[in-house]
Amino acid sequence: MKAAALMALLLWQSAATNEPPVAQPDHLRYVRVLSVAAGAGQACAVLDAQIFPHAEPALIDLRIFPPNAATGAQHEVPYAITMSEAVTEETQPARLLNLGRVGGKIVFDLEMPERAYSDVTLEIDPDARNFLATATVTGMDMLGPKGRSTALGSFTLFDLTSQHLSRSTTLPLEESTFHYLHVALSVSPAPGSSPGTAPPIVPAMVRGAQVPPSREEQILYTTVAETTSVETAGRESLATFEIPPRVPVERIEFVLSPAFKGNFSRDVRVTATAQPLAKGAANNASSAAEGDVDNDDRAPLPETVTGNILRVHANEAGREIRTEDLDFPAILGANLQRPAKVDVVIENGDDQPLPIKQVRLEMRQRELCFDVGAVRDAGLGLYYGDPALAAPLYDYERLFVAADKPLVATLGPEQMNPQFTPRPQPPLSFTERHPQVLWIALIAAICALGAVALRASKNVGR
Repeated sequence: MKAAALMALLLWQSAATNEPPVAQPDHLRYVRVLSVAAGAGQACAVLDAQIFPHAEPALIDLRIFPPNAATGAQHEVPYAITMSEAVTEETQPARLLNLGRVGGKIVFDLEMPERAYSDVTLEIDPDARNFLATATVTGMDMLGPKGRSTALGSFTLFDLTSQHLSRSTTLPLEESTFHYLHVALSVSPAPGSSPGTAPPIVPAMVRGAQVPPSREEQILYTTVAETTSVETAGRESLATFEIPPRVPVERIEFVLSPAFKGNFSRDVRVTATAQPLAKGAANNASSAAEGDVDNDDRAPLPETVTGNILRVHANEAGREIRTEDLDFPAILGANLQRPAKVDVVIENGDDQPLPIKQVRLEMRQRELCFDVGAVRDAGLGLYYGDPALAAPLYDYERLFVAADKPLVATLGPEQMNPQFTPRPQPPLSFTERHPQVLWIALIAAICALGAVALRASKNVGR
């Protein structure tokens, strides 16, 4: 049993020496001035892409220190990091009720989720092509003759496959909270469609409806990188980006020339390829200082995400069609730990290339929030760049409640910390200096436990 006690003592000593170090501003390589608008209470600053390459993964080494931190006071200002997200949950279905046909129109009711909503996407039979439809929508809180109805407008739905354009079955409502929607759908073949390609006008073509988060609750995005350089080769247009390591990319957005008024529907292909590390780069001291943790020098496989951008502004058979979608989600993982090359390819087919003014890579907006006292702290510093640090544990983060209108804080440009000094290497523990002792103690403990078990088994036998 003495061997077991010795092994426990050695393990305790090893664990005690491996505790994460305390954050100190002079051991954090980078600093950015954090300026706060006048006032007291909660303040929030939007984090930009510049911070990700030099901070540790998941931003665990971010620390805020007051102006006197460099003179010896090491008091941290606690913070919480928030990420923009829809207040409501994910897209929810609406229950389809009373589907039928009245006077040549398809009519039905939708039982809506108990929350605010705006866009409502009707699920129309995907095999139904080349049609135009006018949807007249009214809202009510009670079905039946006693229910009061409110007109919400008429909207054009369409499928223009024969014109090589797109399809839209979304009702762009104003922000609403009605418990029920009544929809009267007048459907006709799209002009120019070939005989037999228009769908049969039957109630069964309506399958249901989906309700995405309200427009008032949509996710906000921050630009990661942007370019105005778009090259065309053959049937494709290409924009290329070089992204530093650990910078998240979660959406692609296109900006067209304001003079362009044409209609289009183009598929887009986004390919991200992480750059291989040079031989031995992971052991390079400068790389270690930057926080590189990936020492795999094999050529990585590319990652591909596809999407579509479109615009349809037209008047078909007296019905106005206006729909536009110039962005789509593109969550890339190839650039999480390495620099990456991102190619955004627009497939033009036989059409003229689009006059693209700008292509943007974006991430969901992240904010750094903290409290300022009644007397505003001037010149707060946001420090980062210490791979030895673990994530901070703040009561402020555990109990954080976002303010409705926080004070605006801004981040200055990234600078090398003028007080930076490399963190001294901690002395090796006894077990690190003599690893064989731990193995000897482990073997001795196993032998001792085996002897005890053998003696006990003999006693039981007798």
